[in-house]
Amino acid sequence: MVQDAAAALPARLLGDVAGRRVADLCAAPGGKTAQLAAGGAHVTAVDRSSARLARLHENLSRLALAAETVAADALEWQAEPFDAVLLDAPCSSSGTIRRHPDIPWLKREADLAAMTSLQARLLDRAVALTRPGGTLVYCTCSLEPEECEAQIFALIARTPGLVRRPVAADEIGSQAAFVTAAGDLRTLPCHWPDPDARMAGLDGFYAARLERT
Repeated sequence: MVQDAAAALPARLLGDVAGRRVADLCAAPGGKTAQLAAGGAHVTAVDRSSARLARLHENLSRLALAAETVAADALEWQAEPFDAVLLDAPCSSSGTIRRHPDIPWLKREADLAAMTSLQARLLDRAVALTRPGGTLVYCTCSLEPEECEAQIFALIARTPGLVRRPVAADEIGSQAAFVTAAGDLRTLPCHWPDPDARMAGLDGFYAARLERT
């Protein structure tokens, strides 16, 4: 399944998922669900759009992979806590401008405020769905700090027993330039140079790994 190289990194931050129960929130169209299922995880893919889940089903069937799918709003969905949760949150998508140059004309400042509010609520729900000792990975395809670093700093500040687990370069192909001083993943469109311009660059992506202690 075709993904931008940056989009393929957050699922890797969960490490060895074989045999683990993993929830993929806001999962459709299923690229990260497929990665997790291919790694041997027992995946529950949650998305509120039935139409997008149908596409996820098609992709899993084509790839001969299996996952449980749930059509539900992640904010309201109830389940037993998971070993790991991956939240690829709705965002401004500003990190994908190199492939979608219309984004600056489609997005407004009010959109960012609405997105950050939704992301904060989704993060709180994701924490509740993570068992003690479990891992939560939050990611967005955004360049905006309000949707990225600021969300994680605020989440840790308001959530006792939640700690950041820094990303190591050897987990992401020894790309030390992709790791921030705080230990989070941050790719930029200027990363991954190549003499062939068609092969150069990455989406702007952010991911943080947290543990519920």
